[in-house]
Amino acid sequence: MFSRLLERITPARVIILGFLLIILTGALLLSLPWASRAGEWTPFLDALFTATSATCVTGLVVYDTVQYWSIFGQLIILILIQIGGMGVVTVAVAISMLSGRKIGLKQRWIMQESISAPQVGGILKMTNRILRGTICIEGLGALLLAIRFVPKLGLPQGLWYSVFHSISAFCNAGFDLQGRSGAFSSLTGYTPDPLVNLVIIALVVIGGIGFLTWDDVTQHKWHFRSYRLQTKLVLTTTALLLALPALFFFCYEFSRPVWEGMPLGERLLASLFQSMTTRTAGFNTVDLTQFSESSLLIMILLMLVGGSPGSTAGGFKVTTLAVLVLSAVSVFRQKGSTQAFGRRLAPEVLRSAVTIFVLYLALFLSSGILISCVDNVPLLSALFETGSAIATVGLTLGLTPGLSALSHLVLIFLMYCGRVGGLTLIFAVVNTDRTPAQLPQERVTVG
Repeated sequence: MFSRLLERITPARVIILGFLLIILTGALLLSLPWASRAGEWTPFLDALFTATSATCVTGLVVYDTVQYWSIFGQLIILILIQIGGMGVVTVAVAISMLSGRKIGLKQRWIMQESISAPQVGGILKMTNRILRGTICIEGLGALLLAIRFVPKLGLPQGLWYSVFHSISAFCNAGFDLQGRSGAFSSLTGYTPDPLVNLVIIALVVIGGIGFLTWDDVTQHKWHFRSYRLQTKLVLTTTALLLALPALFFFCYEFSRPVWEGMPLGERLLASLFQSMTTRTAGFNTVDLTQFSESSLLIMILLMLVGGSPGSTAGGFKVTTLAVLVLSAVSVFRQKGSTQAFGRRLAPEVLRSAVTIFVLYLALFLSSGILISCVDNVPLLSALFETGSAIATVGLTLGLTPGLSALSHLVLIFLMYCGRVGGLTLIFAVVNTDRTPAQLPQERVTVG
């Protein structure tokens, strides 16, 4: 019976159960009196919300991180961020490798599914490169941030702030420790600082392009033609999604009278940063409540797209968007197949992309409408929060702390779905046994 149970534990089920176990463990630890500055028990729902947000690298919070949580609580949050960013399975395999245990075929298969690798072969070497790359990038980010934080806060606290923000940025988590200057202030105190802005932007983008993209770029260096098709789509789409919204924010949003006192350099930095942060980063350097509805809608759409497969970012992924757009282009041009960079995409890739897109859109809209009705808040604001949750972004218009318990449960569910992945949840729950016979085919006219 036990062997049958093990056979039924598919990689999808291992992933969702692993994340669930880490979240519950983190919630229990954060509810302890030692986790709060006041030395009091934290309500379990609030601890669960924070643990889910950290493990799912989202950044939505009900309490300001530095004002409410003690050093112990902050450390728990940081550990959850690191585990959630790298992936529960990746961390488990890394621990097994360091302890000298043999990694079996089943574990390699699960690892392949966890980081969306194309094949099982070489998965351990890739894991080793991911670990070394993560340590080096987060370490370099911390050293650069320490140039600003150490002189301002002193050596111990400055180093802690540097490490915390570096890991949070690389994992696209959006948690910050800047609340001493004002609750939920994020990085608004560093709007004109190019060092902090550019380091955070670099960490978020590197973490968000995905481990497979790293591996490909590392192997082929600057030879773009040698990259895999997925890497080409990720890099091209990511560049466009950074540049075009930044141009929109600079030309429209930051030219509005409400920002007239902002110098040109700050406008450039703020435009680029806000374009980047919507890709599931969760930091902000300006007050988002001052944004126009047009800009907020652009940010919601960018949040839903998110980062890349097998990365620390959420969303329905840039490759999904690329496949949908390329498919539409192929229809416009009356091509028989979806093509990109001299390659033809398989039909099942388009089916998966459509499924993921519809699933995310349905959860995003239905949850936003529910929260708007339950808490009587504007629909656009509610959609901003639900988009931020399901895409594991963490940006907020300030609604989350004041929402009802039911709305918090909805956001918890969205953050969890957004991190483990919509298809992963479906594959884990639905019986995937294929029917041997196929139904008759009939043509349907669309458009």
